Amino acid sequence: MANLTWSKIARRVRVPLSFAFAAAYLWLAQPTITSILLSTIWIVSGIVLRGLASGHLQKNERLATTGPYAYVRNPLYLGSVILALGFTIAARSSWVGLGLLLLFLGIYLPVIRDEEAFLRERFPEFADYALRVPRLLPSLRVSSTSTGEFSWALYWKHREYNAALGSLAMLAALVAKRLWILQ
Repeated sequence: MANLTWSKIARRVRVPLSFAFAAAYLWLAQPTITSILLSTIWIVSGIVLRGLASGHLQKNERLATTGPYAYVRNPLYLGSVILALGFTIAARSSWVGLGLLLLFLGIYLPVIRDEEAFLRERFPEFADYALRVPRLLPSLRVSSTSTGEFSWALYWKHREYNAALGSLAMLAALVAKRLWILQ
């Protein structure tokens, strides 16, 4: 137990905590049709970024540096941040925004640091990659000379479609809540 760091705890609790937060989110959300429509721009963008990133990721086999990884080291997390922004817009609740910010700072940043420490140990080329490519805010210049192609097999292997399905379910719940509020 002495070796249990916050990043390891955060890694273990992030999924169950996300489900608990989703319930609180639905309770606190005050969506309008306009907020839901505006949010879909961000939500779709986050889903697309996550999908593109997963199609370039061969976990623990090679360092991903192509596709979105040529612009940002953590495109999956950036996609999640964009999704969260979209759902914050849809909810129209400052409590939701604050909760998502706290989740990101308290759970996801430590997990990102921990994952990058793992990559630094596993892949010697990570140090150079980290110098060229920003952690979370993308660079406008391509850092990779490799032209790795998107792989649908990797997309399906990583089950990235779950992000799209979960987002659709949450959007449907927001629409249902909005319709219920109108009654």
